[in-house]
Amino acid sequence: MSKRTIFEMINRAAEKYADKTYLSQKDDYGWVSTTFSQAREKALELASALIETGMVYQDKIAILSEAKADWIISEFGALYSGATMVPLSIKLLPEEIPFRINHSDTKLFFISENTLEKVISHFDKYEYKFLKLVVLDQPSEKIKRLCKKYNFDEKKLIYIEDLYKLGKDNFDKNLPKIKDIEKNISEDDVVTISYTSGTTGNPKGIMLTHLNYYSNSHEAVNTFKIKENISTLIILPTDHSFAHTVGIYTGLVKGLSLYFVDARGGGMNALKNIPKNLVEANPHFLLTVPALTSNFINKIKEGVQAKGSMIEGIFNRGLEAAIRRNGDGYTKPENSVRIATYLPYILAEKLIFKKLRQIWGKNIEFFVGGGALLDIKQQQFYTAIGVPVYQGYGLTEATPIISTNTPFQYKMGTSGKVLGGMTCKICDENGVEVKKGERGEIVIQGDNVMKGYYKNPAATEKTLKEGWLYTGDLGYFDQDDFLVVVGRSKALLISEDGEKYSPEEIEEAIVNSSELIHQVMIYNDHNKFTTALITLEEAKVKQWIKKQGNPNPEKLLGELGKELLLFRQQPEFKGKFPSKWIPSHFQVIEDVFSEENHLINSTLKMVRHKITEQYKDRIELMYNDSAQDAPKKKNLEILSKKFF
Repeated sequence: MSKRTIFEMINRAAEKYADKTYLSQKDDYGWVSTTFSQAREKALELASALIETGMVYQDKIAILSEAKADWIISEFGALYSGATMVPLSIKLLPEEIPFRINHSDTKLFFISENTLEKVISHFDKYEYKFLKLVVLDQPSEKIKRLCKKYNFDEKKLIYIEDLYKLGKDNFDKNLPKIKDIEKNISEDDVVTISYTSGTTGNPKGIMLTHLNYYSNSHEAVNTFKIKENISTLIILPTDHSFAHTVGIYTGLVKGLSLYFVDARGGGMNALKNIPKNLVEANPHFLLTVPALTSNFINKIKEGVQAKGSMIEGIFNRGLEAAIRRNGDGYTKPENSVRIATYLPYILAEKLIFKKLRQIWGKNIEFFVGGGALLDIKQQQFYTAIGVPVYQGYGLTEATPIISTNTPFQYKMGTSGKVLGGMTCKICDENGVEVKKGERGEIVIQGDNVMKGYYKNPAATEKTLKEGWLYTGDLGYFDQDDFLVVVGRSKALLISEDGEKYSPEEIEEAIVNSSELIHQVMIYNDHNKFTTALITLEEAKVKQWIKKQGNPNPEKLLGELGKELLLFRQQPEFKGKFPSKWIPSHFQVIEDVFSEENHLINSTLKMVRHKITEQYKDRIELMYNDSAQDAPKKKNLEILSKKFF
């Protein structure tokens, strides 16, 4: 049996799908394609160049770039040279990059014209003084201008085309070394070190191996029964573990054609180019996150409204009918419902839905949702118009897919069924497996489970126990064995697009800067904005009221709003936290969180999932668009009762 490695996948694809297009990206003249055999050839040339520049087995090579063909080839080339890849998020702030480069011991750094400024603006923070920068673009006036702006010697930049030439010129000399690396590589050797979205300067580096990627990509193909000769447009960044496995490596297994959104000129250009690129690429499926599907819904509704009240009426009645007809996707409604809804549905399908699907090209069949949990209303909407979103669940530590809905097993409101090749159980806080239907922590075991956290044995020990990965996510299995993910037991905020952030430092800043706020729990679970639950320093509040000369509850509420953001005036916190994680709404909680009410544990830490569950209604109030001034009324009611 051949070794289950990335090399085996690349070589097999290059032979089986040799002249088939694997990677396509736009230039000034149209789409430029790279076949599977060409991708391997270029990767081997790049490996030769990397060896020539001094890279050796297990050296680290980082990449910070928008998705493009050379991104993929750079990873393959790095692996063929024996190096380990460190993919970085293009969303990182310039000051967040040096820690990852330094901690990973990176010696060579692939960047693009779009990310150059982020890197050279903080170049003095990189500890390895011989760090090589390789630009995945041609020389340009913009690059010259940026180098001049930051007093960076442009001659230090290496351009990717020069690296390919170097590799080609020394190919015969270095090929035996590449073959030795391929022969001696282990399934357990690390392919990537992917950093978590840590916020206090210490994100964790997740080590994923050849076997991890091989296993998860093959199981994804088997579960979805993915056909050959289909294509997708890669909209998500390729450092994203979801796009990494389901795009790059699933593409190798089944010979998929990957088109990349035209991101020349930066992120805003990429967003503008999505509609045009969709129609040009005609993908069969798309990888998506809730923020993207939400944006599509808004555009669709705007377009329908612009067509007039008659079309809007047909659309709304058809949508409602289709949602009723589909049920939850797994259990279909009775025939009487399907008969009663047939006419409004079929009218909307023929007049509107069929045309709407053309937004994503002529071949679109479905979306695969990952990165963040998808609201059930979005699932209902897309299933109704004929392009279902098959929601999955996973995390980078699992490479990343743990479960997914598919065209063959689909239930809205769930994260689908667990992939083959792994075992998943739900455990209580003592690690004991609970019964079906009961909530607990999602724990998995399989070939997709990470090797550990790079240079962090303590964190590894907490997360990996006897081969089991403790995800920190809460969930349960329903009666049909679909996995339902209900939240996180770990303290992480999760934005609408799946980005994660640790709240403790912001919470500490708020409490330490305020006299009136006793405790604060910041909350964001796949929402557009962040909120907070606060408890009060009652004695201090009473002193404030007395000092103010008996003000009304409204004035106190206004003061609490100011106190919540007071930390931003402190020099040490100015500009420290991204605005999306700073609470924009809050609810006053009547009783403090304590050990007595089980909302504080023995180490005096907040038990977040219990607080979230207990005050679920208060949290929902802040996110309910139709609530209008209800959150304010509730706060005034609490304050009046306690202090006036």
